[in-house]
Amino acid sequence: MEDQAEKLREIMKRKKDPAGAPKNTSVKQNVRPPNRARVITVTSGKGGVGKTNLSVNMALAFARLGKKVIVMDADLGLANVNVMLNMIPKYNLYHVIKKQKTIREILVETEYGISIVAGASGFSQIANMGEEDRKDFISELDTLSNADIIIIDTSAGVSSNVLDFIAAADDAVIITTPEPTAITDAYGIIKIIATEYDSLNVGLKLVVNRAKGAAQAKNVADRMINITGQFLNLKVEYLGFIYDDVSVPHAVLRQKPFMVVDPKCKASICVQHIVERMDRNRSGESTGFSGMFKKLFGSSSEKGRGA
Repeated sequence: MEDQAEKLREIMKRKKDPAGAPKNTSVKQNVRPPNRARVITVTSGKGGVGKTNLSVNMALAFARLGKKVIVMDADLGLANVNVMLNMIPKYNLYHVIKKQKTIREILVETEYGISIVAGASGFSQIANMGEEDRKDFISELDTLSNADIIIIDTSAGVSSNVLDFIAAADDAVIITTPEPTAITDAYGIIKIIATEYDSLNVGLKLVVNRAKGAAQAKNVADRMINITGQFLNLKVEYLGFIYDDVSVPHAVLRQKPFMVVDPKCKASICVQHIVERMDRNRSGESTGFSGMFKKLFGSSSEKGRGA
């Protein structure tokens, strides 16, 4: 009742002052500062666990919350994001690094309300860039400052490229399945993160995919969280699970996101719940797109300091 009365008083206050109350700098405004898109890396310890599917469908779920979303395909080997969306981008980050194209020229708008940036061989060129080229590249990335969410779909496994993207992000979503090999590999990538980086300022989050139900998924998550806390002294947050749903492989065959093919299927509802939880629990200042690459350029110096 008190909450309801408080809401009524607020409504009456607005009626008395239709032009709006004077600005109060002490009141928090839900306004994202410039160049501060939230960077979310999606990764896995092994291939075939649904990493790209989660990346694309998370993007759609964020878009449904009114966010401007960009998905970057950072898989150097397979352009799975393109395949899943039935798209073939003509240009990628390599063309931006070589100053043949601007970042906006390689940005591909999709019919689903999200945008795609193809990484391809561009990432292998970043490490060899000189200081001036790096500055120009970061300045170019600032043109995407109007994005709210940037989702990085990494390669599977524990390459230095994957680890650098995890360390540079605001949030790292690690996806696994209830299969023992997937759980072992997911723990392995978390262990390497803990070993390689002395100070890690990233929220590690876990999603259990292809679960038969909530109980099975929670059992997997509890085991992961307990062993990472006990042996690695790392906090991992359990975001939720995705049902083992026949709608998912059907959508893959059609080269469409399952949230588009069947927005009311169990898998779609699970992803929407996961994204809504992430949106509610956002904390701290975001890295931003250019900030992520600044951290990437400096990440190699952070590795192995404790060795």
